[in-house]
Amino acid sequence: MNTQGKPRLAKFYEFRPVEKQQEIIRNVFAVLCSRPEHVSNFVDAESIFGADARLVYKHFATLYFVLIFDGSENELAMLDLIQVFVETLDKCFRNVCELDVVFNYSKMHTILDEIIFGGQVLETSSTEVMKAVEEISKLEAASSAINLVSKSVSSWRSR
Repeated sequence: MNTQGKPRLAKFYEFRPVEKQQEIIRNVFAVLCSRPEHVSNFVDAESIFGADARLVYKHFATLYFVLIFDGSENELAMLDLIQVFVETLDKCFRNVCELDVVFNYSKMHTILDEIIFGGQVLETSSTEVMKAVEEISKLEAASSAINLVSKSVSSWRSR
């Protein structure tokens, strides 16, 4: 989310109605914007999410990167996961900014899905994530090229 509270990328791994998702995002923003700058990046989120919930965040420029998790996860590992995500974005977009997040929505989800899928951490190396994202991009480009060829061949045959 940005510093005005607008969600730029949100992913929930448990079903929540849209209204509940919006309420959660508003509550998280209220917590984050009320915190002084030089305090811990860890927040006890039980009041928002219930027992055993933790929130970790990192503030870069105009964006907050937030993860919410239960007590079975290590807080420092989750903070590091945010760092991996941001490093990967920087590698993809060369100094990522809020507009990159807004205009490259599907690529953002691809990157996030390579790191976390179904609520489970899959990869913690930004280099490995970049390899996977580049491979997916190549496959998408090849798929687009095949579609273009088949359309041009079918239009040629109909002449």
